[in-house]
Amino acid sequence: MSGLQIHPFSALSDNYGFVIRDAASGKVACIDTPDADAIIAALETRGWGLDYILNTHWHRDHAGGNEALKVRYGCTIYGPQEVLKTGPLDHVLTGGDHFVLGSTVFDVLDLKGHTLGHIGYSAPSEKVAFVGDTLFALGCGRLFEGTAEDMWGSLQRLLALDPQTTIYCAHEYTLSNLTFAESLGDSAALAARGVDIRARRERGEPTVPMRLADELATNPFLVYPLKEEGFAAQAAKFGEIRAAKDKF
Repeated sequence: MSGLQIHPFSALSDNYGFVIRDAASGKVACIDTPDADAIIAALETRGWGLDYILNTHWHRDHAGGNEALKVRYGCTIYGPQEVLKTGPLDHVLTGGDHFVLGSTVFDVLDLKGHTLGHIGYSAPSEKVAFVGDTLFALGCGRLFEGTAEDMWGSLQRLLALDPQTTIYCAHEYTLSNLTFAESLGDSAALAARGVDIRARRERGEPTVPMRLADELATNPFLVYPLKEEGFAAQAAKFGEIRAAKDKF
Protein backbone atom coordinates (compact mmCIF):
# COMPACT_ATOMS: atom_id res chain seq x y z
CA MET A 1 0.00 0.00 0.00
CA SER A 2 1.34 3.42 -0.91
CA GLY A 3 0.15 7.00 -0.65
CA LEU A 4 -0.57 9.56 1.99
CA GLN A 5 -3.50 9.11 4.35
CA ILE A 6 -4.86 12.42 5.68
CA HIS A 7 -7.23 12.74 8.62
CA PRO A 8 -8.57 16.29 9.21
CA PHE A 9 -10.35 17.21 12.42
CA SER A 10 -11.72 20.29 14.16
CA ALA A 11 -9.88 21.91 17.06
CA LEU A 12 -10.40 24.95 19.28
CA SER A 13 -13.11 27.30 17.98
CA ASP A 14 -12.35 27.37 14.27
CA ASN A 15 -9.04 25.58 13.70
CA TYR A 16 -8.42 22.49 11.66
CA GLY A 17 -5.75 19.97 12.55
CA PHE A 18 -4.34 17.27 10.31
CA VAL A 19 -2.72 13.97 11.16
CA ILE A 20 -1.11 12.28 8.19
CA ARG A 21 0.31 8.80 7.63
CA ASP A 22 2.60 7.51 4.94
CA ALA A 23 0.90 4.22 4.12
CA ALA A 24 4.05 2.53 2.82
CA SER A 25 6.06 3.05 6.00
CA GLY A 26 3.40 3.66 8.64
CA LYS A 27 5.14 6.87 9.73
CA VAL A 28 2.77 9.49 11.17
CA ALA A 29 3.00 13.26 11.52
CA CYS A 30 0.66 16.02 12.59
CA ILE A 31 0.61 19.37 10.84
CA ASP A 32 0.67 21.96 13.64
CA THR A 33 -0.57 21.34 17.17
CA PRO A 34 -3.57 23.57 17.88
CA ASP A 35 -4.90 21.32 20.67
CA ALA A 36 -2.99 18.36 22.06
CA ASP A 37 -6.15 16.62 23.34
CA ALA A 38 -7.85 16.88 19.95
CA ILE A 39 -4.76 15.46 18.25
CA ILE A 40 -4.51 12.58 20.70
CA ALA A 41 -8.18 11.77 20.10
CA ALA A 42 -7.66 11.87 16.33
CA LEU A 43 -4.67 9.55 16.57
CA GLU A 44 -6.43 7.11 18.87
CA THR A 45 -9.46 7.01 16.56
CA ARG A 46 -7.12 5.77 13.82
CA GLY A 47 -4.96 3.60 16.05
CA TRP A 48 -1.93 5.66 15.06
CA GLY A 49 1.11 6.75 17.05
CA LEU A 50 2.94 10.00 16.36
CA ASP A 51 6.46 10.18 14.95
CA TYR A 52 6.72 13.84 13.93
CA ILE A 53 5.23 17.29 14.39
CA LEU A 54 5.48 19.66 11.41
CA ASN A 55 4.83 23.24 12.49
CA THR A 56 4.03 26.05 10.05
CA HIS A 57 4.55 28.99 12.42
CA TRP A 58 4.84 29.96 16.04
CA HIS A 59 1.34 31.09 17.04
CA ARG A 60 -0.09 29.14 19.95
CA ASP A 61 -3.04 27.81 17.95
CA HIS A 62 -0.44 26.14 15.71
CA ALA A 63 2.37 25.18 18.08
CA GLY A 64 0.77 25.24 21.53
CA GLY A 65 0.47 21.45 21.79
CA ASN A 66 4.10 20.68 20.99
CA GLU A 67 5.30 20.07 24.53
CA ALA A 68 2.41 17.83 25.62
CA LEU A 69 2.62 15.70 22.48
CA LYS A 70 6.38 15.33 22.75
CA VAL A 71 6.02 14.15 26.34
CA ARG A 72 3.34 11.62 25.38
CA TYR A 73 4.79 10.24 22.14
CA GLY A 74 8.47 11.18 22.13
CA CYS A 75 7.91 12.61 18.65
CA THR A 76 10.45 14.77 16.81
CA ILE A 77 9.42 18.37 16.13
CA TYR A 78 10.26 20.18 12.88
CA GLY A 79 9.40 23.76 11.98
CA PRO A 80 10.70 27.31 11.57
CA GLN A 81 13.05 28.78 14.17
CA GLU A 82 10.27 31.05 15.44
CA VAL A 83 8.43 28.06 16.95
CA LEU A 84 10.85 28.33 19.88
CA LYS A 85 8.84 31.39 20.97
CA THR A 86 6.04 29.01 21.88
CA GLY A 87 7.57 25.67 22.83
CA PRO A 88 10.05 22.94 21.95
CA LEU A 89 11.57 22.46 18.49
CA ASP A 90 14.09 19.80 17.50
CA HIS A 91 14.96 20.64 13.89
CA VAL A 92 14.70 23.96 12.05
CA LEU A 93 13.21 24.01 8.54
CA THR A 94 13.29 26.89 6.06
CA GLY A 95 12.04 27.37 2.52
CA GLY A 96 13.89 25.11 0.07
CA ASP A 97 14.35 22.29 2.58
CA HIS A 98 12.70 18.89 2.25
CA PHE A 99 11.04 16.66 4.81
CA VAL A 100 10.65 12.94 4.18
CA LEU A 101 7.76 11.07 5.77
CA GLY A 102 8.42 7.44 4.89
CA SER A 103 8.07 7.37 1.10
CA THR A 104 6.46 10.82 0.85
CA VAL A 105 8.71 13.81 0.15
CA PHE A 106 7.52 17.26 1.21
CA ASP A 107 8.97 20.45 -0.22
CA VAL A 108 9.24 23.12 2.46
CA LEU A 109 7.86 26.42 1.15
CA ASP A 110 8.80 29.88 2.40
CA LEU A 111 5.38 31.40 3.15
CA LYS A 112 6.32 34.47 5.19
CA GLY A 113 3.79 37.24 5.59
CA HIS A 114 1.44 36.16 8.37
CA THR A 115 4.62 35.69 10.42
CA LEU A 116 8.18 36.21 9.24
CA GLY A 117 9.16 32.55 9.55
CA HIS A 118 5.94 30.94 8.29
CA ILE A 119 6.48 27.84 6.14
CA GLY A 120 4.28 25.32 4.35
CA TYR A 121 4.60 21.70 3.27
CA SER A 122 3.90 20.56 -0.29
CA ALA A 123 3.98 16.94 -1.49
CA PRO A 124 3.94 17.23 -5.30
CA SER A 125 3.65 13.47 -5.80
CA GLU A 126 0.39 13.53 -3.82
CA LYS A 127 -0.76 16.97 -5.07
CA VAL A 128 -1.38 18.19 -1.53
CA ALA A 129 -0.10 21.22 0.38
CA PHE A 130 -0.47 22.26 4.01
CA VAL A 131 -0.34 26.05 4.13
CA GLY A 132 -1.13 27.07 7.72
CA ASP A 133 -2.43 30.65 7.78
CA THR A 134 -1.16 31.77 4.37
CA LEU A 135 -4.01 30.91 1.98
CA PHE A 136 -7.59 30.25 3.08
CA ALA A 137 -10.67 29.28 1.14
CA LEU A 138 -11.53 32.64 -0.49
CA GLY A 139 -9.07 34.39 1.81
CA CYS A 140 -5.53 34.76 3.12
CA GLY A 141 -3.82 35.35 6.44
CA ARG A 142 -3.48 38.69 8.15
CA LEU A 143 -0.14 40.46 7.89
CA PHE A 144 0.86 40.32 11.55
CA GLU A 145 4.61 40.48 10.94
CA GLY A 146 5.31 40.62 7.21
CA THR A 147 4.51 43.05 4.43
CA ALA A 148 2.15 42.87 1.50
CA GLU A 149 5.19 42.17 -0.68
CA ASP A 150 6.19 39.27 1.59
CA MET A 151 2.74 37.70 1.44
CA TRP A 152 2.31 38.22 -2.28
CA GLY A 153 5.65 36.51 -2.85
CA SER A 154 4.45 33.61 -0.71
CA LEU A 155 1.19 33.37 -2.63
CA GLN A 156 3.24 33.28 -5.85
CA ARG A 157 5.03 30.20 -4.55
CA LEU A 158 1.66 28.54 -3.97
CA LEU A 159 0.48 29.61 -7.43
CA ALA A 160 3.45 27.72 -8.88
CA LEU A 161 1.96 24.44 -7.65
CA ASP A 162 -0.18 22.22 -9.86
CA PRO A 163 -3.66 23.85 -10.01
CA GLN A 164 -5.15 20.50 -9.05
CA THR A 165 -3.29 20.58 -5.73
CA THR A 166 -5.52 20.08 -2.71
CA ILE A 167 -4.89 22.87 -0.21
CA TYR A 168 -5.24 22.21 3.51
CA CYS A 169 -5.50 25.47 5.45
CA ALA A 170 -5.88 25.85 9.19
CA HIS A 171 -9.14 27.72 9.80
CA GLU A 172 -12.84 27.66 8.92
CA TYR A 173 -13.16 31.30 7.87
CA THR A 174 -14.89 30.61 4.57
CA LEU A 175 -18.33 32.12 5.14
CA SER A 176 -16.93 35.49 6.21
CA ASN A 177 -14.41 35.34 3.36
CA LEU A 178 -17.25 34.63 0.94
CA THR A 179 -19.20 37.69 2.12
CA PHE A 180 -16.13 39.86 1.58
CA ALA A 181 -15.47 38.37 -1.85
CA GLU A 182 -19.06 39.07 -2.90
CA SER A 183 -18.73 42.69 -1.77
CA LEU A 184 -15.96 43.21 -4.33
CA GLY A 185 -17.90 41.87 -7.28
CA ASP A 186 -19.55 38.73 -8.59
CA SER A 187 -18.80 36.10 -11.20
CA ALA A 188 -20.42 32.87 -12.27
CA ALA A 189 -17.64 30.91 -10.57
CA LEU A 190 -17.99 32.80 -7.28
CA ALA A 191 -21.79 32.54 -7.34
CA ALA A 192 -21.65 28.77 -7.85
CA ARG A 193 -19.05 28.37 -5.15
CA GLY A 194 -21.09 30.51 -2.79
CA VAL A 195 -24.09 28.21 -3.17
CA ASP A 196 -21.92 25.20 -2.39
CA ILE A 197 -20.22 26.82 0.60
CA ARG A 198 -23.47 27.96 2.22
CA ALA A 199 -25.02 24.53 1.72
CA ARG A 200 -22.02 22.84 3.30
CA ARG A 201 -22.03 25.10 6.33
CA GLU A 202 -25.78 24.67 6.81
CA ARG A 203 -25.13 20.92 6.96
CA GLY A 204 -22.30 21.47 9.41
CA GLU A 205 -19.70 20.29 6.90
CA PRO A 206 -16.20 21.76 6.51
CA THR A 207 -15.16 23.82 3.51
CA VAL A 208 -11.53 22.72 3.90
CA PRO A 209 -9.63 21.37 2.02
CA MET A 210 -10.05 23.19 -1.27
CA ARG A 211 -8.54 22.98 -4.76
CA LEU A 212 -5.96 25.55 -5.79
CA ALA A 213 -7.77 25.90 -9.14
CA ASP A 214 -10.92 27.05 -7.33
CA GLU A 215 -8.93 29.67 -5.43
CA LEU A 216 -7.43 30.93 -8.67
CA ALA A 217 -10.94 31.36 -10.06
CA THR A 218 -12.67 32.94 -7.06
CA ASN A 219 -10.32 34.08 -4.26
CA PRO A 220 -10.22 37.90 -4.40
CA PHE A 221 -6.68 37.95 -2.97
CA LEU A 222 -5.58 36.15 -6.13
CA VAL A 223 -8.14 37.18 -8.76
CA TYR A 224 -7.70 40.97 -8.58
CA PRO A 225 -3.90 41.21 -8.10
CA LEU A 226 -3.31 38.83 -11.02
CA LYS A 227 -5.08 41.29 -13.32
CA GLU A 228 -2.20 43.74 -12.74
CA GLU A 229 1.09 43.76 -14.65
CA GLY A 230 4.27 42.98 -12.73
CA PHE A 231 5.08 41.95 -9.17
CA ALA A 232 5.09 45.47 -7.67
CA ALA A 233 1.67 46.36 -9.02
CA GLN A 234 0.26 43.00 -8.02
CA ALA A 235 1.66 43.30 -4.49
CA ALA A 236 0.22 46.81 -4.19
CA LYS A 237 -3.22 45.59 -5.29
CA PHE A 238 -2.97 42.67 -2.89
CA GLY A 239 -2.10 45.05 -0.04
CA GLU A 240 -5.10 47.23 -0.91
CA ILE A 241 -7.47 44.25 -0.73
CA ARG A 242 -5.87 42.96 2.48
CA ALA A 243 -6.33 46.37 4.12
CA ALA A 244 -9.97 46.44 2.99
CA LYS A 245 -10.57 43.01 4.48
CA ASP A 246 -9.01 44.12 7.77
CA LYS A 247 -11.68 46.85 8.01
CA PHE A 248 -14.57 44.77 6.64
